[in-house]
Amino acid sequence: MALFFTADTHFGDHRTLNIHRRPFATVGEMDEALVTAWNAIVGADDVVWHLGDVARRPADVAALLSRLNGTKHLIRGNNDPVATGEAAGWASVGDYVELTEDGHRLVLCHYPFRSWNGQHRRAINLHGHSHGRLKPMLRQHDVGVDARNFRPVRLAELLARPDMPSRHEAP
Repeated sequence: MALFFTADTHFGDHRTLNIHRRPFATVGEMDEALVTAWNAIVGADDVVWHLGDVARRPADVAALLSRLNGTKHLIRGNNDPVATGEAAGWASVGDYVELTEDGHRLVLCHYPFRSWNGQHRRAINLHGHSHGRLKPMLRQHDVGVDARNFRPVRLAELLARPDMPSRHEAP
């Protein structure tokens, strides 16, 4: 079992093509590329924490989740109405969580923090929301698809290559 993180997929949202200049001709192309990239690296037994802003239409979320590999947890974002969290397919839903992975304390939230619990004790903040547009801070990583080549990312990859953002490259 591997642990992955992602955010800001915005499935079905035409606004992300323009606002965030995603390199896809259509929303359908974007959605299929995101599903393909996810399933290429996430296996059935893996776990994915989605740090918010899942999809434009909550009614589409259950069908999307059924197409994506792994056990999926949601940390709600500003574009996730209650119905998104109520969709079938989530193992858990919340606004904030702290967990430990490979000896690292992680603080997960949709929003990037200026300071976070355990920050001065080497805790790491993983977030979405900023679409790769914030200046990086020590021990803070944007796991959103715009900052991570449109796919989920593992903690080891973030720690090994914190400068990885490769914005606007289609998978």
